[in-house]
Amino acid sequence: MGRTDPASLRSHAFEVLDRAWDAGICYFDVARSYGNAEDFVGGWLDRRGIAPDDAVVASKWGYRYVADWDRDARVHEVKDHTLAMLDTQFEESRSRLGDHLAAYQVHSVTAKSGVLADDAVLDRLTAVGEHGIVIGLTTSGPEQAWAIRKAIGIRRGGARLFQVVQATWNLFETSVGQALEEAADAGLGVVIKEVLANGRLTDRTPEARTHLGLADEPWPIDAVAIAAAFRKPWVTTVLSGATTADQLASNLEAFEVPTALVDSLAPVTEDPQDYWERRSRLRWT
Repeated sequence: MGRTDPASLRSHAFEVLDRAWDAGICYFDVARSYGNAEDFVGGWLDRRGIAPDDAVVASKWGYRYVADWDRDARVHEVKDHTLAMLDTQFEESRSRLGDHLAAYQVHSVTAKSGVLADDAVLDRLTAVGEHGIVIGLTTSGPEQAWAIRKAIGIRRGGARLFQVVQATWNLFETSVGQALEEAADAGLGVVIKEVLANGRLTDRTPEARTHLGLADEPWPIDAVAIAAAFRKPWVTTVLSGATTADQLASNLEAFEVPTALVDSLAPVTEDPQDYWERRSRLRWT
């Protein structure tokens, strides 16, 4: 199986994590449904001897990984936002990440999932938060703004339950920007995911350079896209998603991209419904 077997993936993950740590990155995002991601990160933290206070590890519950390491599997994960799933997956996450688990998030909240109206789940999340763990949510789909605004208003014991939101924002999909600004104004941390639009904002898609007006610029498209996210005043953290050391190095060039270049990008915003429909057709590999 080469580099796709679990042992090889673990070794490769450690290599990329080492590069990230050495570059100053100390925020790591995993989930119960990301294969063995929690095991890999937990093992790497232990090997490096990194103290819980020196890194932020955020994980998520609500999806069950079912692909069994088959990249061509028809179904990779199954959503389950029930109390039973929360109880099961929280214990699994704690067993793998221990005291390094700093934030626990509801994975991929949508209006259809109904989890933000489930008092039993919200009460249990409140109890999880009493362990000193930040409670958050991630959003997906064209109704992200609805989920974020709903979460802002949820309180337990007079305080907001959700303290961080992770949402998809990128140069193609900007519709959630106003809601994220409202979240930041309310005191929530804002984490941006899929900033490279699942590979569409990389040099793997040459036409993106032309559409953005970067034909004569030397900067990698991914670095420009990440720099554009960091230009938003409401952003706390931008996730890289790099799977190789070379991709990570390219992503990190975002901190060198001139502000004037970011501000001069040609608009490429898409209709949210069109964006998410296209995303649903992308391959997992």
